Amino acid sequence: MWKDRDRSMALVERAAAAGFDTLLVTVDVPVAGARLRDTRNGMSIPPALTLRTVLDAVPHPRWWFDLLTTEPLSFASLDRWPGTVAQYLDSMFDPTVTFDDLAWIKSQWPNKLVVKGIQTLEDAKSVVDLGVDGILLSNHGGRQLDRAPVPFHLLPRVAAELGRDTEVLLDTGIMSGADVVAAIALGARFTLVGRAYLYGLMAGGEAGVDRAIDILSGQVSRTMALLGVTSLAELEPRHVTQLHRLNPGVS
Repeated sequence: MWKDRDRSMALVERAAAAGFDTLLVTVDVPVAGARLRDTRNGMSIPPALTLRTVLDAVPHPRWWFDLLTTEPLSFASLDRWPGTVAQYLDSMFDPTVTFDDLAWIKSQWPNKLVVKGIQTLEDAKSVVDLGVDGILLSNHGGRQLDRAPVPFHLLPRVAAELGRDTEVLLDTGIMSGADVVAAIALGARFTLVGRAYLYGLMAGGEAGVDRAIDILSGQVSRTMALLGVTSLAELEPRHVTQLHRLNPGVS
């Protein structure tokens, strides 16, 4: 949610007019994380060249040709900004958003609503009481707080208590198709994958994204075959073993 509510809702209205049927509201970024790499690399809006990026690009003439012959990089929904992405987020996002604001958003959005960034069972219950269609357990990949609760550990309790009333989704920590299988076995409806498709996009464009999907799909199928299941519906918590040393919540 932006501090400028009118502008924020104008973007929501654009999404509705474009035919999108689900709005995903992120609630785990009241302020931007440190983003130290962005600061070191000079990541601004639009992206700016630094001495480091120039030196890195010297042995890649094709990159220079693309840079000089195509439109400058820009963000479709963001203005020009002289600082870093983190500084932009701090100036734009409203850190005072409450459950009342979620109810307000829901009253204006005509379709399905999913809340992303849930990190406790209590908050999950609260947003379900508001009538949302789904909750996304996420700690933003650990980029906000690297000591935040691990969504995979929270998933079994949330799915057991709320899975009948709403769809439970998960992201963070999905590094392979086996992670997808484990999440579904513990009660997730599906998972989000934040980086794999971006690596594919950078490496090979649309074909690279298709290849990333193929890799994940193959891993999902292989894991299911090794578990002896033929459909996602057959997956159960008994198919997943969590090492106690990796779960501080287990004694």
